[in-house]
Amino acid sequence: MRIAITGTPGVGKTTVSKLLAGRLGYEYTSVKDFAVEHGIGKRVGDEIEIDVDELAEIMDETIGKNVVIDGHLSHYVPVDFVIVLRADPKIVAQRLIERDYLKKKVGENVEAELIDEILVEALEENENVIEVDTTGKTPEEIVEEIVHLLEGGVKRRVGIVDWSDRFDDIVEYLRR
Repeated sequence: MRIAITGTPGVGKTTVSKLLAGRLGYEYTSVKDFAVEHGIGKRVGDEIEIDVDELAEIMDETIGKNVVIDGHLSHYVPVDFVIVLRADPKIVAQRLIERDYLKKKVGENVEAELIDEILVEALEENENVIEVDTTGKTPEEIVEEIVHLLEGGVKRRVGIVDWSDRFDDIVEYLRR
C-alpha cells in the first residue's frame, strides 16, 4: 500500500512518516530528497520549486508498492491513502520559528494551516483522505491512531479539525 503523509510544515510529517514506515515494514521516501535525486524542479533561493505533475509521474514509475511518502506535496503522488497531519497553528508557528524560518514563511504556513489548505488540496486529488490532529500527541500515539484507522477500514475522515477559534492566538504570526 502506498501512503502519503502530508501537511503544513511543522506538523510532524517526517517523524511520523519514518515511524509509520518502520511499524509497517514499508520503505520510507521523502518527496524533497526524491525530487533532488531525480532532478525534478528547480532551486529558487533556499527552496526547490517542484513540478507536481512531473513528480507524480516519475514517483509512480519508480517507487515501490509498500511505501510511506513524506512531504507537503506527497498528496499529488498516486497513492492508496493520504494522511493529512494537522497541528494547532500556534504550535506550527513556534516550530517554524525554532527552525529559523523567515517571518513571511512562518505567516504563510500558519495561514495555510488555519485555512485547511493542504487538506483541501488532498481532497481535490484523492479519494481516500484521513485527517489526523497531532496536537498534544506523541509521534508514537499518532502512528497508533493511523494504524488503527487503516486497519479499521477507514477510507475517509475529514472535518475533525477547526482552527477558526484560534485566530486571536495566531494573528501576530499572520502579520509578520
